[in-house]
Amino acid sequence: MAKHGSSLGLLALALLAFPPVAARAADCGSLASPKLDWQECTKKNLMLQGSDLEGANLVGTDFSLTDLAGANVKSANLEKATLVRASLEGAHAEGASFAKIEAYRASFANIIAEGASFAGAELQRANFAGARLAGASFEKAELGRADFDKAVLTGTKFSFANLSRADLSGASLEGPAIFERAFMFLTRIEGLDLSAASGLEQAQIDLACGDTSTKLPAGLSAPTTWPCPAEHE
Repeated sequence: MAKHGSSLGLLALALLAFPPVAARAADCGSLASPKLDWQECTKKNLMLQGSDLEGANLVGTDFSLTDLAGANVKSANLEKATLVRASLEGAHAEGASFAKIEAYRASFANIIAEGASFAGAELQRANFAGARLAGASFEKAELGRADFDKAVLTGTKFSFANLSRADLSGASLEGPAIFERAFMFLTRIEGLDLSAASGLEQAQIDLACGDTSTKLPAGLSAPTTWPCPAEHE
């Protein structure tokens, strides 16, 4: 018993002398590089065009007003990051996580973000014109007045998203997209081919804005309120 107690005492002394290594703190002063750790760092109003941040830990990072045009954020984790009025135009973001970001009026124009997650993100008035979003997820995202002109939305998930007044009219769907329980109040779907879309219900179509060139899934029909009047902001 005494020997056992002596061992415990030695262990306690060893722990005091060599305490467990704490989790490494984010290196906020480091230059942009793949797999860096900028978690919860402040990177506001910077010029970071073309930066290579592939696989980086950017959870909670503040990129407000920062220019990340053409950056490489493939597989990076930007969950809960702030991207208000930031630009990721033309960025590579395949497989990246933008879950729960705050990105009011951010520009994602021409971004390549196949398989990326924007789940639960705040994306009001965000610009996704020309974005390649095949297989991306916008589940439960706030997309009020977001612009998807010429965006590729094949296989994109909009389940439970708020698409109020969003403009999908010029988007391309070369296959299914998922709209289960999406809120589509005055969502612009003029000319959009939704024939392969899933999860759509007549109540959603009745709220949306289409025209005679809008293609709907079997069983759904255009309401008499179409076309909607032009919107003036």
